[in-house]
Amino acid sequence: METKKDEFEYSKRTQKGQRFDPRLIEHVVRLAEQGTPRRELIKTYGLNSYTLCDWIGKRSLILKAKKYSTAEKRSVVRAVHSGMSIKEAAIAFNISSEISVRRWIKGFSEENMEISIPNPIEMPKNPRLESTNTENEALKKALTEANMKIMALNTLIDVAEEQLNIEIRKKPGAKQSSK
Repeated sequence: METKKDEFEYSKRTQKGQRFDPRLIEHVVRLAEQGTPRRELIKTYGLNSYTLCDWIGKRSLILKAKKYSTAEKRSVVRAVHSGMSIKEAAIAFNISSEISVRRWIKGFSEENMEISIPNPIEMPKNPRLESTNTENEALKKALTEANMKIMALNTLIDVAEEQLNIEIRKKPGAKQSSK
C-alpha cells in the first residue's frame, strides 16, 4: 500500500485516556502553523478543541503570543488618541487582539492621570524683592561679623600660644587620647 505525501503515519489511541503520539502532536501543530483550519484538524484527528489549543500554545513557534515593548504600546495608544480607531490601530500595528489595545489605553490613561496635576501650584511671578534684599543684606552683615569673630579668636589663640608657651591647636596627625 502506498502512502500519499500528505498522509502521516502515527499510532492511534485505543482508549480515551491514552496519550497522543508525540509525532502526531508535532505534525498537527506544524499543519496549524501552515494555515490548516483548526476545525479541519479537530475533525480529521479526532481532537478536542481545548487539546488542539493547548498543543499549539505549548509547541508552536509562530502562533505564540507576541510580547510588545512599552514603546510599541505607547505608540499604539498615541495613534488611537490622535484619531485612529482601535480596530484600525490593531490592524495597522499587527496586533491580534483589540482587547490588548483597549487594556493599553486604559493603563496609560491611568498612568497619565497620576502624572498630571489638575491644579498645579504656581510660584508667584514677582517675589517680594524688598524683603529678600533686606534679608540678603542682613545675612551678608552676619557673615562678615562671623568672619571677623573667627579672625579675632585665631589671633587670641596665636597670642596665647606665644605668651604661655602652650600648644592649643591640634597638630596634624596627632593621636587622640583614649578615655
